[in-house]
Amino acid sequence: MIYLTKSRDMRNPILLLSYTFLLTIFQMNTSVAQFIFPKTDEIPVVDSLHGFQLTDPYRWLEDKTDPKVIRWTKAQHEASVDYLNELCPEIEGLRDELKAYIDRDIISPMQLVADRQFFTLRKQGEKQSKLYTRLEGKDVLLFDPEQIDPSGKSSMTGRSFTEKADRVAVGLQTKGAEINTYYIIDTKSGQILGAPIEGLRGFSWTKDEQHAYIWVGTQEMINAQKPVEVRLHRLGESRDKDVTLLVPDDAKNFASVFDTRFSDLTFYSEGDFYATHALRMKKIGSNDTPVEIYASKEFRASPYANGDRIYFYTNHEAPNFKLMLADKKQAGFKNWKTLIPEKKDVVLENYTVTPKYLLLQEKKDVLSRLMLHDLNGKFIRELKLPELGNVSFVNYNHDVDAVFVGLSTFTSPSKIYRLAPDQLESKNLNWELFYSEEIPIDTDNIEARIEFYTSKDGTKVPIFIVHKKGLELNGNNPTLLYGYGGFNSGIAPAFIGSRAMFINRGGVFAEAGIRGGDEYGESWHQDGMLFKKQNTFDDFITAAEFLIDQGYTNTDKLAVEGGSNGGLLIGAVTTQRPDLFKTAICAVPLLDMIRYHRFLIARYWIPEYGDPDKKEDFQNLLTYSPYHNIRQGINLPTMLVTAGENDSRVDPLHAKKFVAALQNNPGQHNPVLLYMNFDSGHGTGQSTEQLIDNFEFRYRFLMCQLGMVEQGR
Repeated sequence: MIYLTKSRDMRNPILLLSYTFLLTIFQMNTSVAQFIFPKTDEIPVVDSLHGFQLTDPYRWLEDKTDPKVIRWTKAQHEASVDYLNELCPEIEGLRDELKAYIDRDIISPMQLVADRQFFTLRKQGEKQSKLYTRLEGKDVLLFDPEQIDPSGKSSMTGRSFTEKADRVAVGLQTKGAEINTYYIIDTKSGQILGAPIEGLRGFSWTKDEQHAYIWVGTQEMINAQKPVEVRLHRLGESRDKDVTLLVPDDAKNFASVFDTRFSDLTFYSEGDFYATHALRMKKIGSNDTPVEIYASKEFRASPYANGDRIYFYTNHEAPNFKLMLADKKQAGFKNWKTLIPEKKDVVLENYTVTPKYLLLQEKKDVLSRLMLHDLNGKFIRELKLPELGNVSFVNYNHDVDAVFVGLSTFTSPSKIYRLAPDQLESKNLNWELFYSEEIPIDTDNIEARIEFYTSKDGTKVPIFIVHKKGLELNGNNPTLLYGYGGFNSGIAPAFIGSRAMFINRGGVFAEAGIRGGDEYGESWHQDGMLFKKQNTFDDFITAAEFLIDQGYTNTDKLAVEGGSNGGLLIGAVTTQRPDLFKTAICAVPLLDMIRYHRFLIARYWIPEYGDPDKKEDFQNLLTYSPYHNIRQGINLPTMLVTAGENDSRVDPLHAKKFVAALQNNPGQHNPVLLYMNFDSGHGTGQSTEQLIDNFEFRYRFLMCQLGMVEQGR
């Protein structure tokens, strides 16, 4: 039995949870298959927290190095694979379609640096992308991860070029751990220069290009929850001579140092996810003490220096963001002037500066557009797009004197257009197609729309809905509702990719722009964080009810999916409204919100969720923490819970403990599966074969649960 109760000096229990040991075998409430899951021992650990006693029977699963946990994890994964193979052995054509989409020649847009051209390419049959340059019309291989790791489980991450592009620093991660080794490469010969630089989270050249700012975060530091350190490293020297520049006083904070390319300033920044606690600057190469120019515990400001002008993208008393300007000689906040003021119903997403213009990327009702201003902030005109689409990015490249604009739609791959910056005012502006991609996915019969629904408290929430043309609203369509709702990350039109394989088989895909994201600026984000986190879950639950009420689907045909923070979302809504969904995919999730901050880099997320070591935050987190809100005798939807064993962000303990608790809940009759990626982390860096296997397993699970294919015996 598990009890979460008040201590004796408090009168009444606030929550009672009970888990009993189950038989090793339980039967689904259908006749098609049995899910035989491994036994999970209960080894209770009792914590006294803020006047409550909390008993955790699966604390032992937190130690992934324990041989017993390793055996349990492999047994759970194998049981999940065996179950799905029996229930749904194969979906005709699915793996072939995935292979055609994933295992093909994939070339990136050309990266133009100085007078050089660079791109990545993964040819059909290769495991990872490789870095190339184009010299005198010939493509030259510069860096091949498979030469370093023939298993194909190491992938490129960041790249940082010198100003003349004669050298590039290439990051390499192994098994998705997001801990990088950087290699310095000669960009003509491909020769590796000097010893690799290990244990990094990031790399940036200094102005003199004899040094680099490196962000040091080894696995040992992550495990001990030590903050990432910014150090100055001289190329070619041993690491013990590195100079430490910034070390945050808490692992929930970030630090950064960088030299500006188009001015003579070095910026030092410290803060958390949402606030710039200190922004300082000095002249590059000087021995001056950096001078503080901005500090806030509430707002953030990001500088971009060009000559004597410093632009600041900030939400300082402007939740929809604004652009401010200062002269570098008087850069203190009191001297900042508003260049582009905040707009009430429009979010300023991004901007770029050309020699004559400011080009702004604005968002209204989750769709983006381009607005042209002069350098004094005066509005000139909106740029008419060359085709129907959403602006995904805008950037001015000084090296080639060109503006690049990305356009995205649901039914075609992203395109990049090139514009001449001196022609931006012209009514005959030439949108030169710079990059497009041919993809073997049929979207001719697919359409998408944006709709709005009313959430529990009356808030209007956007939702994208994508389906085959001519869909009949008969209330019986298999539907997948996806959500995230956190960290100021919102929805935007983007190519559906492999989801077309679900849609072309009759599925409806919906994505809700729930609170916690950035759909309507920082206010929208704040309405879905900390003590308002329940708004996120209410918005998602209401989205599901909207899809049912509008005749798209019903509770027996509705699946939900989310990953990371979205995994928390799925855990919360399925424990709060288990009656609403047929099935759920819960990927790399946060689920134990009372202990989340004690593992890996999770202290970063305290500004988003709160600190369980503080009583008020603890009590709020306890109201929705999925692991602590599993109710005795309540049957949750059939669930696929996935995790990466090498995840350096979200510890797989969340997935393991949640699965164990559900499987041992006497009321849980629907299967709860644990699918582990043993050679991956939070999702990045997977090899071609890993991607195909993982997508195929997910879609097979989803389509079988929604009755889109015939189930096995």
